[in-house]
Amino acid sequence: MVRKTGTIVPANGSLSRQEYANAISRALKSEVGQSARAAKTVMRWTGASERAVKYWLAGSRAPSGAQLILLARNSDAVLQEFLHLCGRDTYEVSVELAAAEASLTRAVAIVRALQNNSPFGPIAD
Repeated sequence: MVRKTGTIVPANGSLSRQEYANAISRALKSEVGQSARAAKTVMRWTGASERAVKYWLAGSRAPSGAQLILLARNSDAVLQEFLHLCGRDTYEVSVELAAAEASLTRAVAIVRALQNNSPFGPIAD
């Protein structure tokens, strides 16, 4: 049997459960709002119960690790908040750049399709 000596190891830069719950709540509210429809959307994303999702939206409880992964997969706001909580804000910029690049690629494809279908013929680059 191991004796307890009473040594307490201080946590450096720790995040309280309430701070975590509030951060996820803010992110979810910014993405889906607070309506019944919002709760159902988050339920579809995670498979969590309605009660659990309402707790998350209210900021009184926070999702588990697996649920957080599912939330981040479906919500850019949750992913950005997660990266901020981790102190990895530079990754947030790279995620936004990847999204911008994808949008620009789609825009270029649309412009080229419109050019090729022009009644005046293809427009040279």
